[in-house]
Amino acid sequence: MDKKKILIFDDDTIILEVITIIFEENGYQVEISETSHDILDKVSEFKPDVILMDNWIPKIGGVEATKLLKAHEEFRSIPVIYVTANNDIVSLAEEAQADDYVAKPFNLDDLENKVAKYLQD
Repeated sequence: MDKKKILIFDDDTIILEVITIIFEENGYQVEISETSHDILDKVSEFKPDVILMDNWIPKIGGVEATKLLKAHEEFRSIPVIYVTANNDIVSLAEEAQADDYVAKPFNLDDLENKVAKYLQD
């Protein structure tokens, strides 16, 4: 069986390391990006099954990056889980057209469960 792929956009290297280790241990293939302006290139190269998107990310930010993705015919069906410490996470996730959200600081179990929910075949 092919490994499920997760693409993570976050500029916090500690968070990236932790999430990468957790998901790789769970048998996922993980790709990370510290910028989001090149989201379409990254997605077409890696073809992720799910995307984790941080709000505060260099150049264009999580909302704009997610909107770009959702405006793209080929990629709009890829689930995007918005991950941010912002108080307005619900409205931000809605504005970005994200499929779901997890507030930071997050509980890893919650994050794993959300990801798993979108990866059920």
